Amino acid sequence: MTDISPILEFLPCPTPEAWIEEARKPENLAVILVDHANNELKAAQSAMAIMSRYRTGKFGQNRGTSHSNEEKVGLQLKTDDQLSLLNKMSRLAREELRHYEQVLAIMARRDIPYVHLGAGRYAGQLSTAIRTFEPFRLVDTLIMGAFIEARSCERFAALSPWLDDELKKFYLSLLKSESRHFQDYLTLAEAINGASVADRVAIFAGIEQDAIESRDHHFCFHSGVPA
Repeated sequence: MTDISPILEFLPCPTPEAWIEEARKPENLAVILVDHANNELKAAQSAMAIMSRYRTGKFGQNRGTSHSNEEKVGLQLKTDDQLSLLNKMSRLAREELRHYEQVLAIMARRDIPYVHLGAGRYAGQLSTAIRTFEPFRLVDTLIMGAFIEARSCERFAALSPWLDDELKKFYLSLLKSESRHFQDYLTLAEAINGASVADRVAIFAGIEQDAIESRDHHFCFHSGVPA
């Protein structure tokens, strides 16, 4: 089994037992798999959106704002950072789409329909901390990605002991790639920021902990404590 201790140290809290108890109920298996498929697709789409937005290495103009830090960093990615960002996002998108296909195959074998699920609050809460001016919008977007990947990895590990053999094997197989994605996001954020992002990580960690530990009326893969 992949060592996920760096992820457990990074996340502000473990998944509450109440969520695991709810997730392991047979009647919630379809919800878990459909939402997992949704998350893999969203992760691929997010990576491709970053590639599209920053493919030239230039940042868009920050309307109506003037920030000394922004002026210091400038509005152009360093070539090494630009190429590293594009390569890692491309690789991540391909892997997430492959995982998406694997979840769809499992759903097909189990005759689980791909139904519409309402959006959870998790990503929306994290996104409230993203700054609106560049290059810090990109830095925060990458930090948010690190939290999403880290939490996904932690939940795969927490849920796997309660799953049937096929799903347990599949979820444990995802730990290696998801843990690498988390680190890739953080490494890119620090490179583009040009300094430690510990202060921003702390801000996102507080929001993430609230989303995970507070009561949540909408059960899904990244939801909080079932209300």
